[in-house]
Amino acid sequence: MKRSLTLTAIGLVMAISAASCAQQGPVADVAASTAVATPMAQLPARVDNFRLVSSDGYAHELYRLKDASAVVLVMHGVGSPDVAKIAPELAKLEAAYKAKGVEFMMMNSNPGDTREAILADAAKNGITVPVLEDDLQLVGGQIGATRVTEAFVIDPKTWKIAYHGPLSADAIEAVVGGKAPTAASAAVTGALISFPDRAPARKAEFAKISYANTIAPLIEQKCVACHQEGGIAPFGFDGYEKVKTFAPMIREAVRTDRMPPWDPDRHVGKFKDDKSLSGEQIKTLINWIEAGAPRGDGADTLAQVRHVAPEWPLGKPDLIVDIPKYTVPATGVVDYQYPIVNNPLSEGRWLKASTAKVSQRQAVHHILSGFIKEGETDKGMQNWSSSVGGYTVGMESVVNPKGMGTYIPPGGQLAFQMHYTPYGKEAVSAEQIGLYFYKDGEKPDLMMREMPLVDQFIKIPANTGAHKEIAYFDFPKDAILHTAVVHAHYRGTYSKLEIRYPDGKQETILNVPFYDFNWQRMYEFAKPIPIKAGSKVIATYVYDNSKRNPANPDPNKEIVWGDQSFEEMFYTSLRYRWKDETAANQTNNDQLMQKTRLMGMMDDNIDGKLEKAELRGQFAALAQRPGAFEMADANKDGGIDQPELEKVLAMMRAMRASAPASSNGGQ
Repeated sequence: MKRSLTLTAIGLVMAISAASCAQQGPVADVAASTAVATPMAQLPARVDNFRLVSSDGYAHELYRLKDASAVVLVMHGVGSPDVAKIAPELAKLEAAYKAKGVEFMMMNSNPGDTREAILADAAKNGITVPVLEDDLQLVGGQIGATRVTEAFVIDPKTWKIAYHGPLSADAIEAVVGGKAPTAASAAVTGALISFPDRAPARKAEFAKISYANTIAPLIEQKCVACHQEGGIAPFGFDGYEKVKTFAPMIREAVRTDRMPPWDPDRHVGKFKDDKSLSGEQIKTLINWIEAGAPRGDGADTLAQVRHVAPEWPLGKPDLIVDIPKYTVPATGVVDYQYPIVNNPLSEGRWLKASTAKVSQRQAVHHILSGFIKEGETDKGMQNWSSSVGGYTVGMESVVNPKGMGTYIPPGGQLAFQMHYTPYGKEAVSAEQIGLYFYKDGEKPDLMMREMPLVDQFIKIPANTGAHKEIAYFDFPKDAILHTAVVHAHYRGTYSKLEIRYPDGKQETILNVPFYDFNWQRMYEFAKPIPIKAGSKVIATYVYDNSKRNPANPDPNKEIVWGDQSFEEMFYTSLRYRWKDETAANQTNNDQLMQKTRLMGMMDDNIDGKLEKAELRGQFAALAQRPGAFEMADANKDGGIDQPELEKVLAMMRAMRASAPASSNGGQ
């Protein structure tokens, strides 16, 4: 939808800017210096859906708030005295109307205001509502924002702006009560916000954006890998007419950050094979669509070249492993399946890469794999090693960095964990894994290792919109982190990965503001991250178990860890190498790291010991026995540290080992 503009004389805007400068001081001077290029804007017929990341790293989508009684959006600016002035009033209104279902947010549409500056400004002014980052100005531009502290009261029943102007309790009260505010608008004296793209000259430029030279190459680069014949997407972009037809959907998908499917926060870290659009690409694409998606002159390269998805994207594999077929029923719940095939390798090989070829994308949720030594088949996944590839939605191939590999021994079996989800139609799953080895005589110098950071004690209360869980690993030796995969189920909505170094410094290395269950990719850091011995790698997940989550199977249930998609998981898979390990001199440092796995699941305050309130599951039950916790806390410091926990585990293993004999003796 095109934004509707009121053509305002440049001289009038300059006069308004000058008056604002005189009233507002230095902050207004900065904003007003370019405001001459910003005509005033009329309000849109309705507010289009958007998803923006707040300064604390979380994503917020407007249309998820459709059950709110009103949505109040207030324009923010770093260093603005007007923001400082209204902050107490905003806090009072939020407190007064929270119980009435009103959602309050601020939005910063100043591209020069950094996330760190916004966070600092919010803390300084006591602002507790989310401050959304609209650094591309797409949302502020669409709603007709003009000045800092301008408030928009939006009616979620219609997504129309019922009022705009200074904060107004009367306007909020009217919308909550289902009435129109007495006044639909009022003057705001805050500093002008420059929106250069609203200038008529810029609009004329957007109509000249070249489909042939700009839009088609962009779509070919960022979209065609999925949107092609035989690709994962339901349709292909095979020419201008298809792009034009889907232009409104493209605009909506880009504004809500659903496409391209790339979840990492663009303000945190850099990754190889980044599939996201840059800020300029996003603006170019949306401006072209809002200008009517003009065809213009030039060849249509999307139509000239037939794009067909390759059978094997990495080329013909050296070895194809057929996973045993399985018939997925049309309905019901399918337990995890664990098929096993004999390892066809008669001699050990170093794995360079792998690709999963999935025939039943709707039915196959994931594939995990591992090598099992001869005779170890019946001892469970704990005996798996050397993954030979896998699959989650959106991630088919795993490629080791140059000079690194995974060793697959000869003999034994290759085991798979298959998660199938019925989708209303019976389907026969016949999946394959393609393996790519280093050539005969070659051998990588370094070994890639993989381990999941999990929390099997998660407990998500019913009807809770933002429940947080934390877990961590202690790294006992120096390591180099290469990749991370974030995995949750339908209620997962956010994930973050941090490193806390031995000196106490903490760094966020991956932020996923809005986790998408349908696209679970492997994120490879553009530059591998050194992890010093004694560091903690910390994962944070947030779950939305409320009715606002459209994917939530049942918001009225408390949810715990479980295999099925209607249950939940906390699972971040890490691929790394030990700094002092080579292919010729392998270590067992993985076992050292696994010792701290249990501590990391329960130690929510990350202080290296477990208080009684932090214990979960059977450990919490044991702690309820008189004197049990006090006995485990040998040094009497109020918590169970790692050595004390290991003693508790040894005692529990001994009790389990003796239980059958004791039971038989009593019969």
